[in-house]
Amino acid sequence: MVTVGLAFISALVGWSATAALAAYAQRRPGVAAIGWLVAALGMTVGLSAAVIGAMFDFGELTFRLLQIGISLLGPLYMAWGAFEYGVRSPRGVFTSRLLLSAFTIVPLVVLSVDRVSTRFGDTFPALGDHYDLIPRSLVNVTQVVAAVLLVTAVAAVARRASAHRNADLAVLGLVSLATVLAVLVGRFGLGLVGPLLMLGAVAALWCAAAMVARPRRDPYDDDDYYDDYDDVAEDTEDELPEEPVRRKRRNADPYDDYYDGPPTRQAPPAKLRGVITIYTLADGQGPGFDRLADAVVAQVAEREPDTLLFACHTVPSAPSQRIVYAIYRDELAQEEHEQQPHVVEFARIGANHVVATNVIELSLAGASASDGLAGLLMPR
Repeated sequence: MVTVGLAFISALVGWSATAALAAYAQRRPGVAAIGWLVAALGMTVGLSAAVIGAMFDFGELTFRLLQIGISLLGPLYMAWGAFEYGVRSPRGVFTSRLLLSAFTIVPLVVLSVDRVSTRFGDTFPALGDHYDLIPRSLVNVTQVVAAVLLVTAVAAVARRASAHRNADLAVLGLVSLATVLAVLVGRFGLGLVGPLLMLGAVAALWCAAAMVARPRRDPYDDDDYYDDYDDVAEDTEDELPEEPVRRKRRNADPYDDYYDGPPTRQAPPAKLRGVITIYTLADGQGPGFDRLADAVVAQVAEREPDTLLFACHTVPSAPSQRIVYAIYRDELAQEEHEQQPHVVEFARIGANHVVATNVIELSLAGASASDGLAGLLMPR
């Protein structure tokens, strides 16, 4: 009866956690939340079958449901949710989704129909005691894939400079703990300890999802942050004329008074340099990136006379993309721009909003533009 009670408690907590994860997924929709919801549901169905197995001895059906939930769906979808949560590479995410499909369908079919031995008791049965070589091998490979996804997610978050890095690592640590506990119970059964460890696994996943769903104070959504951003540029304004690149420009370039002349005067076309940068933003990061871009555009317009044009555009057909293009007076102007404190800060902080960046270098071959274009886009 002790096993029955423990199995019942773990199943009850599992259903509570599944309901909570469903609410979290509705509150803050995301692929990671869906993955963790599937994992919780799979493990809970398995634990519910384990209650019946503990009461009346396990049979073929209850054994299959338990192992599919805690050895296959639970570890795989917890790890995949962690990967989606921690990794921002579009190529990596695409690859993980392909792996998810392959390692869900085939093992699920095999574990559902492959022959099992029927010598069961009332404690959690171990995977290897009742499945043959093929289903055991498929589960082993799937769990290795889950381990790779978890390690990759943790490494990606650990390398990333983010204000929430420690919290993200805590989330991934809880998910990893839940995965390890589910794998141990599925592989070894562990008698009375099995239901207790599954209770810990479900609770750890629940806590991880709660941490993700809890509203966070985003430092990039704080108006004070942009005041601080402006202060960085103001504090360094007096230092800009002493920068080596700027001194080199003034000594080498005969067009120092370019902007003091009439608006129709133009720099030699052969010197102009251009850069187009295409940013792909993470989900929900558009407003934060746009505020950051507005701040750096204002700083460039005020402090960089040799940056002839610097603009950031949204893309109506692709809401997650932003295009920044710049035209510099010459190569030295480009170097000077890249050394500015506000540009360095934009690159550093903007990385928290971006999942991919493509840079296109341009050299002017020919151009035609109205005299007021630069004034329209970059009022000085």
